[in-house]
Amino acid sequence: MTTQEPARSREERRRDTLARLAADDDAWVATASPDGQPWLMPLSFVWDGASLLMCTRRSNPTARNVTPRGGVVVTLGHTRDVVHVEGPAEVIEGSALATESADAFAAKLDWDPRDRPSWVYLRITPRVVKAWREENELKDRLIMADGRWLD
Repeated sequence: MTTQEPARSREERRRDTLARLAADDDAWVATASPDGQPWLMPLSFVWDGASLLMCTRRSNPTARNVTPRGGVVVTLGHTRDVVHVEGPAEVIEGSALATESADAFAAKLDWDPRDRPSWVYLRITPRVVKAWREENELKDRLIMADGRWLD
């Protein structure tokens, strides 16, 4: 028999989510091509308190699928501890990324792509965040809407 933990409050989920965003290194990133072909790829990331910063080759579908009107979905965790982020993404050339952001990326991930012209950064700004562990947290999984944390 499986014992289920009590559902966390929205504040607990927000706190746990912020801790995961700060501590985790990798996430699944989902995009879609202009004709609707889905693409799912794991990428490393840095959380700066307002957005996720990732890096990929310019020629990879993940980067090619980022458009001004297109959204990106990022998911952290396994199926019983999910953080689900939805939001727009922008492609940033390595030379155009603020030094502070590029330094943070390099320091956390022990990799610095700034001198690799075939690589670009992706900045994903959350508009929606959901977090849940078990079925008892599904009803109140929404913790951010329209880019604002919910109380």
